[in-house]
Amino acid sequence: MLIDSHCHLDHVKLGDRVPELLARAGAAGVERVVTISTHVSRFERYRELAEHHPSVFFTIGTHPHHAAEEPDVPAAAIVEKAQHPRCIGIGESGLDYHYQFSPRDVQQRVFRTHIAAARQSGLPLVIHARDADEDMIGILEDEMGQGPFRAVLHCFSSGRRLAEVGVALGFYVSFSGIVTFKRSEELRAIAAAVPPERLLVETDAPYLAPEPHRGKTNEPAFVAHTAAALADVVGLTAEELAAATTRNFYRLFRKAAALDGLLSEAAA
Repeated sequence: MLIDSHCHLDHVKLGDRVPELLARAGAAGVERVVTISTHVSRFERYRELAEHHPSVFFTIGTHPHHAAEEPDVPAAAIVEKAQHPRCIGIGESGLDYHYQFSPRDVQQRVFRTHIAAARQSGLPLVIHARDADEDMIGILEDEMGQGPFRAVLHCFSSGRRLAEVGVALGFYVSFSGIVTFKRSEELRAIAAAVPPERLLVETDAPYLAPEPHRGKTNEPAFVAHTAAALADVVGLTAEELAAATTRNFYRLFRKAAALDGLLSEAAA
């Protein structure tokens, strides 16, 4: 069993083909998919996807690209929406200084609000980090000092130090199709150093299709290619990597474990 821990089924490139995509995912052994929020205001769409498709969970939060569109959503409002039975996480939220579609100070403020929501709800935070390692490390260490929270560094493509800090803080690290790219030697070295019990896999579909589908529209079934490549990197068989990342997923996303009747595995 594999789990695509991060994709965007509401994206225009995927939205009218969800049943077909989920059927292909199931055929590839991908039995659970998490569709990730980019706007709190799109809650109803995420809810609908999860309620209509038993293999789908969802999260709620504001992507840093859209922080300026939703700058003042309080943590309490996010927590309230996260009470939906199939909402299993907060985010994605974080810092993205590559495009800077939202001002840095707004991104930081919204990110801290999402950390508060993760802390209050007890749900894990899905973290987006791009070209912002030092500020990300500073905020994460500062916020952890104010009270614990659980998290995953999604689609990891940052520097080694952020991965090390994340692991030290108890976070998980998720790898996407980037890890299969020819020029990703440094990223593969970082992945090899992450403890196997902290690894997750994802597609971030429709973006970042792995080899041999690079350049195409990504979809949940393709996480099998990422998992196979990551297995080679960390010295596991494909079956061992699938089992490890599935176990890790349920350990982090405990609400999903409860929904799937796997609380004992999540507690292990």
